Amino acid sequence: MTIPRATVRLQFNRDFTLDDAARLVDYYAALGISHFYASPLQTARPGSTHGYDIVDPTAINPELGGEPALRRLVTRLRAARMGLILDLVPNHMGVGGSANRWWQHLLEWGRASPYADWFDIDWESDDPALRGKVLMPFLAERYGKVLPAGEIGLRFDETDGRIFAAYHAHRLPLSATDYPDILRTAGAQRLDATIAAFEQIEHLTSPSERQQQAGTALAMLLEVSRSKPGMADIDAALMSFSAAQPHALEQLHLLLQRQHYRLTCWRNAAEEINWRRFFEVSDLAGLRVEQPEVFEASHALVFRLYAQGLIDGVRIDHVDGLADPAGYCRLLRQRLQQLASGRPALLAPPAPYIVVEKILTDDERLRRDWGVDGTTGYEFMDQAGALLHDPDGARRLTALWAEWTGADAGFESEVRQARRQLLAQNLASECHSLGRLLHRLARTDVDNSDFSLLSILRVLTEILVHFPVYRTYVDAGGCDQLDRQRFAQVMYLAQQTLAPSDHPLLATMIGWLGTEASASSQTVHALRSRAIQRFQQITPALTAKSVEDTAFYRYGRLLSRNEVGANPGRFCIGVQEFHDNCSDRLRDFPHNLLATATHDHKRGEDLRARLAVLSELPDDWADTVQHWRQLNQSASQRAPQAADELMLYQMLAAAWPIDLAAGDAAGIRRFAARIGRWQTKALREAKRISNWFDPNQQYEADCEKFLYRILGDQRFLTELARWVRRITPAGSINSLSQTLLRMTTPGVPDLYQGTELWDFSLVDPDNRGAVDYALRQQLLNAAGAAAASLSNWQTGLPKLQIIQQTLGLRRRAEELFSQGAYEPLSVVGPRSQHIVAFCAAFRGASP
Repeated sequence: MTIPRATVRLQFNRDFTLDDAARLVDYYAALGISHFYASPLQTARPGSTHGYDIVDPTAINPELGGEPALRRLVTRLRAARMGLILDLVPNHMGVGGSANRWWQHLLEWGRASPYADWFDIDWESDDPALRGKVLMPFLAERYGKVLPAGEIGLRFDETDGRIFAAYHAHRLPLSATDYPDILRTAGAQRLDATIAAFEQIEHLTSPSERQQQAGTALAMLLEVSRSKPGMADIDAALMSFSAAQPHALEQLHLLLQRQHYRLTCWRNAAEEINWRRFFEVSDLAGLRVEQPEVFEASHALVFRLYAQGLIDGVRIDHVDGLADPAGYCRLLRQRLQQLASGRPALLAPPAPYIVVEKILTDDERLRRDWGVDGTTGYEFMDQAGALLHDPDGARRLTALWAEWTGADAGFESEVRQARRQLLAQNLASECHSLGRLLHRLARTDVDNSDFSLLSILRVLTEILVHFPVYRTYVDAGGCDQLDRQRFAQVMYLAQQTLAPSDHPLLATMIGWLGTEASASSQTVHALRSRAIQRFQQITPALTAKSVEDTAFYRYGRLLSRNEVGANPGRFCIGVQEFHDNCSDRLRDFPHNLLATATHDHKRGEDLRARLAVLSELPDDWADTVQHWRQLNQSASQRAPQAADELMLYQMLAAAWPIDLAAGDAAGIRRFAARIGRWQTKALREAKRISNWFDPNQQYEADCEKFLYRILGDQRFLTELARWVRRITPAGSINSLSQTLLRMTTPGVPDLYQGTELWDFSLVDPDNRGAVDYALRQQLLNAAGAAAASLSNWQTGLPKLQIIQQTLGLRRRAEELFSQGAYEPLSVVGPRSQHIVAFCAAFRGASP
């Protein structure tokens, strides 16, 4: 039961709850799925659509039905002999608002809070205004504009007696030592005893005693508030700090300045933030899960659910964000295995199933000593997709992109440019923080003491710009051979862009970050360890943002290759390489997930498969888009630019619904709205003309007008529909081929919700929409055990039948797929290059 035969990824939110999922158990059991693979179920920020902004890891999200609903779901799953895998988010938590009690306590007590070191905060900032404080970049405008506008005011919580500053949805706790000054302004004798109780806090030295005394004083204040006169006194005190009162503004400002946090505009986060974020998201704070107490507290619910047999394994989100991914994975497996003996007797074998979300670049392989069963399958998504592309189309499509855009430097050049921009803007604070740490390290050694901060930042930038993988894994044991090779590659590339005078510093910094032997001094060792940790946590963020969230939207030779886990600069792979990857996976990680669609994909699996057909028709496509460019010239008076226009044509041809007719006005409007939302997001992610920080609303509006104009032109619509009809049959064959490979090659097939039928979804939130399960159940019931047929291919039925029948085979011949050999077969004949053939064999037998 623990090792899945096949999984289905389900996205939970308040519109799709655990009880909703329970109603689908019989359907997915009939399809052949063995495990539900759930998005995060722990309590997330209210209204979260994805669950990755967890605010309370100790409880199941009440918006999903809470733990009672989870138990109802698991009861249904067990009755169908199915299991559950939980998406675990150890790297970060949602902050801001008011729901995260750990974060709230930290803001209230600062470094005296037991949670002060649970989050990755630099309490010793070089900025005096931030020393001992947490930056709170949640204001919509400058602090000096928000404060006098009265947007920040004091409030009283009638449930716990606390006074806090409120800014829209954000609750900003106040230090208990400030309560006397606040309450004294009421001039009410009724509050004297409570004020005295708060004043007692200053006479205590132990944090626990101070917090206990604060609890006593808060209880007294709460009791005062229960009478009308007492509440009136409290209200009067709060009004003394209202921006609407004369002289109160300065009082409120001084009060806020004394807190354990510093309020600032959200725009300042990129340059000033003093805590680790998830990528550049300033309401997701990094957890120090490498600390035992943090690990245990944040995983207590997971351990209990596993011990009670409610879950069978976990998917580890963003494993590369952790301080020590390998150590974390090994400890997690150890802790789960320790609990296995207490699980219900029927749930055997006891080994927990653990996969990591990890993007592997080109020649990179998952480390075999982590104690995990594999990855979530991005690399298979890349391999299967690359196999569908005709290598003969690469040259013409590359030339077409260069002709339109004037850019012929390739994808890697776009990535490097994106990295420089991100380091200078979006991730400037993280880069400068690491640079200052390295500068402190330089000052500990007389040989390196002349290296200036500016020179260190200059060299650090080049190291980060040229870094070839998501991260290294230097730990207490030092730097292994694989990582030494990565650093050697970085050294060579950075030397090409740095002046010779910077090369000695480059070599020194490469040593600090990994290849140098351990430091003799304890102080130096601590500094270097911290620098390595920060370096290894900034490179994944920089790589993801520069590649997936920037360069993918700038480089558009063929967008089917611009997918998470893929390298758009690599157009295709051959059959033998695909076979080699399958054999390697069977040898190293036979239970690795096999994905072709995820909640994070840029384009649906069938959209990409249709788009891949253009690699077989490069000349015709080039002629067609050139004709469309001339046809639509009158519609593009100011926008879009050539790159954006060419990518738009690809998306229109690839995402066009199979059942959409050119004369269906309502359908065209719905399609235009979806493409319009994709286009706006693409323009901002590209960060060339527009961006999320400062949207170029004029350019975005002009691009939207262009889209609606051409989709309102019947001549263009007719030609577009004709082109779609031409490539859709071949695209559908690509899709079915991709599906069959996912279902039959070594690994565990993973089905993203709803993709058992055609999936022409766009980037989120389009790919996280509601699924029409009634239609899927109807088609599955009607198909029965009939052989797959193309007679009704437009509905996607052949895809569903292939999934059902291959998963049925996997159920009947479980040992064949879990333990059997993978044997590539040679193909001869004039069409041999179009065929992938292999045999699965177990003890000399095959199906």
